[in-house]
Amino acid sequence: MRISGLYRRISARLLMISLVCVLGGPSQVSAEESKPVFRAGAATSNITPPLGELIVGGWRPIPATNVHDELHARCLVLDDGKNQLAIVLCDNVGIPVEVYDLAKRQVYEATGIPASHVLTAATHTHSATTARGPLKTLPETELTEYQKFVAHRISDGIRRAQAQLEPARIGWGSIEEPSELFNRRWFVNDASLLKNPFGGIDRVRMNPPRGSAQLDRPAGPTDPEISFISLQSMEGRPIALLANYSLHYVGGVRSGDVSADYFGYFAKFIGEKFGASDQSPPFVGILSNGTSGDVNNINFPAKTTKKYQPYEKMQEVAEKVASRVFEAHQTIEFHDWVPLAAEQSNLTLKTRQPTPEMLAHFAKVPVSDDSDPTRRRSREEIYADRIAKIQKSPKQVQIQLQSFRIGDLGIAAIPFEVFTETGLEIKDLSPFDSTFTIELANGSYGYLPTPEQHRLGGYETWLGSNYVEKESTTKIVARLLEMFNKLHQESPSE
Repeated sequence: MRISGLYRRISARLLMISLVCVLGGPSQVSAEESKPVFRAGAATSNITPPLGELIVGGWRPIPATNVHDELHARCLVLDDGKNQLAIVLCDNVGIPVEVYDLAKRQVYEATGIPASHVLTAATHTHSATTARGPLKTLPETELTEYQKFVAHRISDGIRRAQAQLEPARIGWGSIEEPSELFNRRWFVNDASLLKNPFGGIDRVRMNPPRGSAQLDRPAGPTDPEISFISLQSMEGRPIALLANYSLHYVGGVRSGDVSADYFGYFAKFIGEKFGASDQSPPFVGILSNGTSGDVNNINFPAKTTKKYQPYEKMQEVAEKVASRVFEAHQTIEFHDWVPLAAEQSNLTLKTRQPTPEMLAHFAKVPVSDDSDPTRRRSREEIYADRIAKIQKSPKQVQIQLQSFRIGDLGIAAIPFEVFTETGLEIKDLSPFDSTFTIELANGSYGYLPTPEQHRLGGYETWLGSNYVEKESTTKIVARLLEMFNKLHQESPSE
């Protein structure tokens, strides 16, 4: 009996050990399996239009006669196991919100990614055919065939990037490249350089004569920081890199050529530096435009400048930016997981309307004949036409503002050509360790001068270049900071 009882006790203990092993083992595996996995995927969609479409970006649109390099929508999708974010940069001068909204509806129907988590923006190349409508503040009721095509290619690119999602590591950093940045708004000492098409005199001049003795000082700062986000597979294969630089387009194309400008060359050069030009899945390099509404790469005080061949200067700039990013990339820290989050907010702004004095002035300007697209029109004619259209536009416009959180990095998205000092203000006041702004995102409503810059005048402040109330910058920055603070206060957890 004693032996039998001992046997039962031993058997019971073995059973308990077995149960602990059986129950304990899977629970540990289950906990490991439940840990979120960070994933990333990227893809590009060709958005090159047919020849004959109008290239905008200059004072006079011209038809495209040649494609120097293809235009793309470059797409990135991130997934932290709970939220997915999509970022798309399109080779275009500016795209209306209705095109982006169509793309986002298609994305949501196909993938479930909500519109608030999809950031779409234009690079602002001036050598792409237009996806704009007749007026920046006039809602698009019927999209053109090209606008529909761009929307579909954006949504296709996001779906393809989502299909490429794989476990990934993410890192970000920044480095400065000041040599290509110059504020293009200048105080000058010659009143004849300050005349505007409204019959008045401004205090500053956009793009004054190079090397002029009348140059006094620039009217604003520049931001030399290149911010970037890098994605790689768990084995170290580069997946994508998204950079941000506050420089307008570079230009230097042949007349009639379609080109992605230095944004396209950057995508090519950064892939080459990573040795990823021919890999599969393809590496995707992306350069977004920061806050460059008042900045270009013309050194105005220089009395002599190098003569560049077509496309030479934009390649030089792209090479500099890519080289600096590659240099900084060697020291960044990669993370196996970071939290993702997004906020979107609609903000209603009043639109500016012509004053009685403006209307009286332009009533004396001859009505322009648009039947001959090759005829050069005066600036008075151009702005008379814009003022006439503005009179038919809504008295207010609702814009989309967006903010993304990627770990300790914040991204702001603004649907205007934003002045650099606004981008610097957002960086300074942001609660995140690192922050950058993508301009011309989720819409294209013209220039966004600060109230102080409005008082100085100049091209970017003229009604017809700027369309919304003069306090818009203040309202936009305040709203974005509210969104950033909300995202920052949310407790990230795995």
